[in-house]
Amino acid sequence: MSDSGSPRVTRLLPDAVHQALKPGTAVVRLETTHDRRSVLDGAWWPRSRDIAAELPALIAALAECLGPVMRVGLDAGAWEGLPTRLVIDDRVVHIDSFPVGDDTVLITRGEQDLFSLLVVPPHATPDAARAAMAEAVRAGNATQAEQILIDTGAW
Repeated sequence: MSDSGSPRVTRLLPDAVHQALKPGTAVVRLETTHDRRSVLDGAWWPRSRDIAAELPALIAALAECLGPVMRVGLDAGAWEGLPTRLVIDDRVVHIDSFPVGDDTVLITRGEQDLFSLLVVPPHATPDAARAAMAEAVRAGNATQAEQILIDTGAW
């Protein structure tokens, strides 16, 4: 039974998430609106399909903006050597295999706060990657990840 008088928990992205990340960190953008009504919450452009090499930088970048990341959901067919967990910054991050396709990654902070990120293919040109990432974080975007990649030529 829920208590209708309890305050509603709002899970907003911090306004500062658009700030540039340090060189050597993951190329990631997050939507900065307060309503999170878009299909995607952000975008990630990994340099390869080697998840053990790519995921630590993504998790570190997201942890700075969102707090601790508990789980990552990826399509096992899209990544090389998908482990069940990784230790990143002295925290265990559980890796789940989901049939989300190679264009999406699911990030869970806390117990249930889910973020869906567009994954730009590593081979995408910088211009196509920037266009895809910009579309993914556009407020109110209703376009699915695969279509964004097709429309921007990032696929």
